[in-house]
Amino acid sequence: MRKMILAVAAIAAAMTSGSAYAQGPLAALRAYEQNGGYEGHKAGMGSKSWTRIPREEVEFAGNYKPGTVVVNTTERRLYLVIGDGKALKYGIGVGRPGFEWAGTHRVTRKAEWPGWTPPPPMRKRQPDLPQHVPGGPNNPLGARAMYLGSSWYRIHGSNEPWTIGQAVSSGCFRMTNEDVIDLYERVKVGAQVVVVR
Repeated sequence: MRKMILAVAAIAAAMTSGSAYAQGPLAALRAYEQNGGYEGHKAGMGSKSWTRIPREEVEFAGNYKPGTVVVNTTERRLYLVIGDGKALKYGIGVGRPGFEWAGTHRVTRKAEWPGWTPPPPMRKRQPDLPQHVPGGPNNPLGARAMYLGSSWYRIHGSNEPWTIGQAVSSGCFRMTNEDVIDLYERVKVGAQVVVVR
C-alpha cells in the first residue's frame, strides 16, 4: 500500500512540476525504497512499530525568555520555554553520527506542508535523490517546517514517525506531525533556537 501511495504521489508531482522533477517519479521512488527513507536510515522500517513520546509541560531551569526553543540533542528533546520555570517538552529525531551540531539560530521562516529540495551536500552523498518533492503527506518534511537562520537546518514534521527519539537525520530536527503542528502555532518568526549537545 505504501509503495502504491508513493508511486501515485511521485507521478502526480512529476506531472505538476515539470522540469523541477527532472529525475522522474520512478527514480525518486527507487531512491526512497533503496535508502530506507530519504536520509538513508532504516530505523524501524521493518515493523514500523513505535511508541509515541508524549508532549508534556515540565519544570525547566535556564535563563531563556519565553518563546525560546531549546533543542537538547543528547536527550533528543525539544523544549519551548513558556516562562515561570516551565517549558513544553517534545520528542524529536536528531542528526545521526557525523551530523550533530550545536549553536544558536533564529526562526527565519515558517511553512505549512512545505516542499523539500535536498541540499547540495545531501544530493552529493545520495545522487539518486529527487531534485524536489512537493509538499504533502509523503514529503519527508511533514506537515510544518520552521527554517533556522540561513542554514539548511529546519525543525519539521515527518512522514516516518517511528524515527522520533532516534539519531537518523542529516542535522534537521524532526517531530511527529501532531507535535510540529502544535509547536508551529506557538513559535513566532524571529524566535531564538538554541541547540545544545
